[in-house]
Amino acid sequence: MPHAQGLMARLARPLRCILSSLTNFTGDTMRIWPGKPYPLGATWDGAGVNFAIYSENATKVELCLFQGVEERAEQHRIVMTERTDMVWHVYLPDVEPGQLYGYRVDGPYDPAAGHRFNPAKVLLDPYAKAIGRDLVWDDSLFGYHPSQADAPDTRDSAAYAPLGAVLDPAFTWGDDRPPRTPWHKTLIYELHVKGFSKRNPAVEPPHQGT
Repeated sequence: MPHAQGLMARLARPLRCILSSLTNFTGDTMRIWPGKPYPLGATWDGAGVNFAIYSENATKVELCLFQGVEERAEQHRIVMTERTDMVWHVYLPDVEPGQLYGYRVDGPYDPAAGHRFNPAKVLLDPYAKAIGRDLVWDDSLFGYHPSQADAPDTRDSAAYAPLGAVLDPAFTWGDDRPPRTPWHKTLIYELHVKGFSKRNPAVEPPHQGT
């Protein structure tokens, strides 16, 4: 019986996540699954995106999804409830490559101990594979109050913060195919590119030696 109860609890976990998403947001609904702690960053697997970020001292992590680079606030803010070995993670089957995102991370604000958690600030994913929106400088990007370094700045930085972008790692080769030259007809020649092309008349002068 305990084994059956444990199995039912694991099966119910994704359902609880989905139901919570429906009550947290208005407008378009979004399915939210637990995901996995590896790999770190935003990973597209062809069916959805797994988000994973490491934080040892955070008490709450929120994934912020933006509709476009001009947006001044996130369209969805998703609380990441799953944590494995200090990695917070979530899987979103409704998200695709091109999605812009950032994080809000809450925790202790204790500069003397090296902690400056501030959920008012949207953070760039340190594991982002691409930056989809560059930083636009604004004082709201300060994590602390300019006149008092020990006090957190409560201004929202969502409109100016840099954002990560979800990438599709697949590459379409089109009509290109490997030459498949048999080994008995293959010649491996090692050379120094700069020396080989520096005075090669077949290479345009601007590109010689590069």
